[in-house]
Amino acid sequence: MVDFSLWDIVRNLLLALRWTVALSLIAFAGGGIVGLVLLIARLSKLPGAARCVALYVQVFQGTPLLMQLFLTYFGLSMLGVNTSALVAASVCLTLYASAYLTEIWRGCVLSIPRGQWEAAASLAMNFGEQLRHIVLPQAARIAIGPTVGFLIQIIKGTALASVIGFVEITKAGQMIANATYEPFLVYGCVGLMYFALCFPLSVWSRNLERKLSPRR
Repeated sequence: MVDFSLWDIVRNLLLALRWTVALSLIAFAGGGIVGLVLLIARLSKLPGAARCVALYVQVFQGTPLLMQLFLTYFGLSMLGVNTSALVAASVCLTLYASAYLTEIWRGCVLSIPRGQWEAAASLAMNFGEQLRHIVLPQAARIAIGPTVGFLIQIIKGTALASVIGFVEITKAGQMIANATYEPFLVYGCVGLMYFALCFPLSVWSRNLERKLSPRR
């Protein structure tokens, strides 16, 4: 047993928290970029694109994130790619996030009335102009709530990266709890830090949705 003061525990958890934040940002930004590309591909008239994107989404939504992390980490090694736990977790969470964001955003785009597309087409806009000027600005307002909600899921999902050796806040909490034999105190601090990250995001999302929603 190692003697840790409360400050020692909090300080070490805060040091690990930066990796949770970094991994969450990488996964969300990367997933957003890939997800937007997949969304445009699915909405386009390219032959076979919609089916390929739908299959991609089903694969990531139909398998556990834990298994995806193992497959990415060990799969890259088997392919001869010497990678770290951070890189493997970033790649896996980016792909995972892109699949969900594609589907979330597709639902938001489909919620725009068909007449909006037809009105844009009557103005001789092509597919890209219809998306950029008419559909996406309206869909973006609808997407704020579910997108921020999914960001919170990503933050909590980074805890699974500990199984491939990535030391984020949950893994750090496990190591400190094993050394101090004070799991209730340590995991209590871990839970409070997750809450401190996620709760402001929820409040911000609600406020932003309220501001952007049309007044009736």
